[in-house]
Amino acid sequence: MFPRVLQARGANERLRIGFIGTGGRANTHLAIILRMQRQNRPVEAAAVCDVYRLHREWAAERIEKATGFAPQVATDYRELLEKADLDIVCICTPDHWHARQTLDALAAGKHVYCEKPMTHTIPEAFQVLKAWQNSGKVMQVGVQRTSDPRWRVANQFLREGRIGKVVQAQSEYYRNSRMGQWRYYRLTPEMTPQNIDWKGFLGSEHALAPDLPFDRALFAQWRCYWAFSHGIFSDLFVHRLSCLLAATGLRYPQRVVAGGGIFMEYDGRQVPDTVTLVADFREGVQFLLTATMLNAYPFEHCIRGHLGTLKFDLAADGFDFIPERPQITGSFEIEPQHIEAPVPEDETQAHWENFLEAIAKKAPLYCHNSPELAAAATIISLMGAASYRQGQVLELDPAAGTTMPSGPEYAQRWEKLSEERAEPRHLPGWNPTNKDPQFSRQIPPDYQRLAGPWADATSDPAASGTKPVESRAKPAN
Repeated sequence: MFPRVLQARGANERLRIGFIGTGGRANTHLAIILRMQRQNRPVEAAAVCDVYRLHREWAAERIEKATGFAPQVATDYRELLEKADLDIVCICTPDHWHARQTLDALAAGKHVYCEKPMTHTIPEAFQVLKAWQNSGKVMQVGVQRTSDPRWRVANQFLREGRIGKVVQAQSEYYRNSRMGQWRYYRLTPEMTPQNIDWKGFLGSEHALAPDLPFDRALFAQWRCYWAFSHGIFSDLFVHRLSCLLAATGLRYPQRVVAGGGIFMEYDGRQVPDTVTLVADFREGVQFLLTATMLNAYPFEHCIRGHLGTLKFDLAADGFDFIPERPQITGSFEIEPQHIEAPVPEDETQAHWENFLEAIAKKAPLYCHNSPELAAAATIISLMGAASYRQGQVLELDPAAGTTMPSGPEYAQRWEKLSEERAEPRHLPGWNPTNKDPQFSRQIPPDYQRLAGPWADATSDPAASGTKPVESRAKPAN
């Protein structure tokens, strides 16, 4: 007896979802959608696509068992976009395919849920961002922790000036294993050229990757190789960057540098096992991200300001506010405080709920991780990877969508602001509750008026009254 097949339907019925890539992370997404179907939510797991025969057959069988209907099945995602009657595609393929599949899906009029990173290259990030802006479609990028409300609560806290001028944020991703990071993805005898569309995996016909010979390790452990991933940068730092950008409201950096290396995992991998990335922003804020896959001892997640610090415990809710000492804050009444923000029971479920609500509202920016945010996190991580590989400090021109080597002009621009006694630069949306013009700014001591160049041995600028009062020049652009 042949299984019943899901039929095309009217636009006012359930949202039909096609899964492009059905291994690994797709398992979680498929489970969420099937659970929603059982709850009679307006969604359907309608189609599956994978270059690996076992993966697509497994996913199709799982859907049929759960719903009583067989989904449409394809090896090539383009067939799924052309023939399946879909509203949404969920992209869970290796990183190097994300941009092309996203662009094709948006062009086909689909809403898109794409796993992180949004793209594999910096030009692709700007290309996807523009295509999404022009499409009118809803797109969510799969950094599920951005659906934790603590980041939006923290953003409000920061914009109100509660920790003063924000200067630095730091985060980490520390792991350890006996076999090497990403080597825990098992290689099996069934992984053969007969079961895997190898050209379809590589994407070499689209110049997405080199035309490499079949290798089970490249297929199952692709995060270890530059052609398909940027390792720590794209798989892990994107998580932390997305949250810090959401909390601060910052987006594109001015300069990025990264260091590290393969210090222990000498197993044929190409990506480093230990990395540190520093990103400097025009707003006068620095991000520090550090990671090793060789030790799991943690490093604090926090955002530092002139008047205090926000500390995040990712295993708990909300965040802690830790004020600086009274000599800095000017008050003995400011005390440490825990700010509550309930953690979702299931972050990925919450991410899907937010995505589907954005579709219902026809509000693309309602997504917690739309390309507006995801492009910035992706670009910072990829600039870090490029800095590491090229041995260069890189600057970004967001308008042109290009990077270039940094030079001495970078430091000179900051020195010029100091020479002009400029106002500090602040986060987007800065609107402190304390409107004092001296707020969140270091106040020079009175004796600083004695500073200044002497024209000759008898011409004291302080005594002559020619020494100007500290100016309040506007920040340079």
